[in-house]
Order: sequence, then C-alpha cells, then structure tokens
Amino acid sequence: MNVPRQGGFSFVELLVTLAIISVLASIVYPMAELRQQRQREQELRIALREIRTALDAYKQAGDEGRIQRSPADSGYPKSLQELIEGVQDLKDPGRRKLYFLRRIPRDPLFPDPSVPAHLTWLQRSYASAPDRPREGADVFDVFSKSDGTGLNGIPYKEW
Repeated sequence: MNVPRQGGFSFVELLVTLAIISVLASIVYPMAELRQQRQREQELRIALREIRTALDAYKQAGDEGRIQRSPADSGYPKSLQELIEGVQDLKDPGRRKLYFLRRIPRDPLFPDPSVPAHLTWLQRSYASAPDRPREGADVFDVFSKSDGTGLNGIPYKEW
C-alpha cells in the first residue's frame, strides 16, 4: 500500500542545504574582510597624500616668502594644527591667512574614534633620520601608528 507523501523537506535535504549555505558563507566572509581592508588602505593612502601635499604646500609658501620664518627654521609647520588654523600671507596686501587644510584627516587604522584627528598620526621632524623617524620642532612627514602590514606586504608605518 502506497502511503501518500506529505509536503515538506526531509532531514537529509535540510542538512544538505545547510552544508551548501555554510560553504558559500565561508567563501564570502573572507572576501568581505579583504574588501574592507582594501577600503581602509585606500583611505590611508588618500589621507597620507592629503596631509603630505599640505605640508609641501606650506614649505613652498615659505620658500616663496609668503610665510614669516627665521633662517633657522626648516620651513615646515610646527604642528599639524597650523595647517588648518592658517598663517598670515606676507605677500597679500590685506594680510589674509593662507590655509592648507580644511580639516586634518584621521588615520583610518587608528582604533579609538574619540581621539582628535591630529593625534592619530605619528609625526617625523625634518631633523630626524629617515630610518628612525621621531617628533621634533616641526612636522616634515606623518605616518600611521598601526603595527599592521598592508596587503602589499609593507608595514603601514612605512607607507
């Protein structure tokens, strides 16, 4: 006698479906993490380029005589804040200020969002050695405080 089969899934069918979903999730999850890391690294590149361009523009303005400085100065700003606070333009008849950044970008790899943006970066002074960067009387360069390594195999501190 044939007993009619009721609608629904058998236990085996459910297990096979769960196994397939698990395999797909295990493939998608690492790809999502990789995409997120690439995005943070791109944000880091953009932030570094923005700050370094502003530092170079400040130096160039000083070399052109638009910023007051002493002969002993390197020509770079004393702090990152100086880039957003502006400095008096000596060549402008109205003595308006020169601004180099609207805001200081955050290091996207810095873990604490409550820390002010200018404190999320390590800074290198003009007088420090390239292989041992340290802070000093001015800001020649910035780099990430992260101890991580990029997808390209280079530590973030060396970008």
